[in-house]
Amino acid sequence: MNKQLILFIITLLSCPALAVAGVNSTEMISYPGGKCYMFRVTLKDKKHSRYSLNAPSEYLSQRAIERRKRQHIAIDSTDLPINETYIEAIQALKDVRIVGKSKWNNTLLVRCSNVGKVFNLLKLPFVKSVFKVFSSPDSISGSARVNFKKEFNRWDTLSEDNRYGVAKDQIAQLNGIRMHAAGYRGKGKMIAVLDAGFMNVDRIPCLQSIRIAGQNDFVVPKAKSIFSEMEHGTMVLSSMATDLPGVFIGTAPDASYLLIRCEDRQTESVAEEDYWAEAVEYADSMGVDVINSSLGYHDFDDKSTNHRYADMDGESTLISHTASMLAGKGIVLVNSAGNDGMGTWKKINFPADAKRIITVGSVTPMGVNAAFCGVGPTQDGRIKPDVMAYGSPTSVISGRGTIVDEMGTSFSAPLVAGLVACLWQALPNKSASELIDLVIASGNNVATPNNIYGYGVPDFWKAYNAGRK
Repeated sequence: MNKQLILFIITLLSCPALAVAGVNSTEMISYPGGKCYMFRVTLKDKKHSRYSLNAPSEYLSQRAIERRKRQHIAIDSTDLPINETYIEAIQALKDVRIVGKSKWNNTLLVRCSNVGKVFNLLKLPFVKSVFKVFSSPDSISGSARVNFKKEFNRWDTLSEDNRYGVAKDQIAQLNGIRMHAAGYRGKGKMIAVLDAGFMNVDRIPCLQSIRIAGQNDFVVPKAKSIFSEMEHGTMVLSSMATDLPGVFIGTAPDASYLLIRCEDRQTESVAEEDYWAEAVEYADSMGVDVINSSLGYHDFDDKSTNHRYADMDGESTLISHTASMLAGKGIVLVNSAGNDGMGTWKKINFPADAKRIITVGSVTPMGVNAAFCGVGPTQDGRIKPDVMAYGSPTSVISGRGTIVDEMGTSFSAPLVAGLVACLWQALPNKSASELIDLVIASGNNVATPNNIYGYGVPDFWKAYNAGRK
């Protein structure tokens, strides 16, 4: 997420967009571990690995294996872990520490305090390239939990004849209420939520019924707790997982959720794409069905690493290349389009340009596209965003335990992601690619798609009936 753009939207629209206020303000502290750098080390091969394609249970959960079998997807070399001999050789070097890895891209993320030492890695016969992705700032702000309310205000509690409460209109626009009425609320499906933090999810009373399948943190350095970091993930999660009749019901209240922190609120660097890649690989290995990623990148603290429009082909950047692999692993990725429509960039962010994913833009309650929503096309001419959903605004639950209206494609994406899980529950024999096609084909602009409104607002009941045929 582009932090400068967030502040721009807040000022322009006089309301919060992608939340940056999810932590208490504290004094500045020295960067943990002192001045350091991180590099992406790309390896040449996976030769002589002790892992085998015939024994996937050594590196994939049974749930992940079964998901592949259901969709007739073969285990391939990208699924194999990185060669341990290569890892050990690099770990043996002084002043260089491995802090991340991506088996699909065959890359390692290494941290050091001496830049010169890293380029010695190029002398190793199995190293293909070394690329600097992070340089630490001198200081950062500390983080702490915010206080939260244990009860909603009485005006948030609606009459019993409105079971969905404040969330009714945003799910009704997608015809999700009919899906729920038919018994499809995401049961048996696992959704991974990739975000910057999940402030107080472990404490806010109305979120305690959420089925949390696990949690992880791939940011370097890790947080003390993902529940004391930004509230952005709390709000994203709440729009899918909350089940509080008469007050707030999300789009997939019966699904289970894997909570993953992979966005660093303190800095904006290419290293966050490495965190993201490792996060989705972890989600894959745990057997998730759907991934919601309300994150996007193009502009970094080190301007020399900024992405260009020419990179927007779904393959040129590490994050989009990784995202483009997900449907082939049997996973539906739902990614926010980005909020740069009113800034200088204008376009969707990365990995919203990826292939075979669902990129979601924002509309108003009247179905009009939000001015801040990033637009397409991709560099290779594909229409983006794919579909649209409420995002100007979306009702969510904040890290303070209050119901608020938030602006941004970050909150449009999970509305769709939750209903993708419901649709998959209803059509269990469909593949990830088939689900993506059904959702896009159900859009109310499918006859005349364009790069502002995409294929329109999807109708999940229509997608369900089309899938049954």
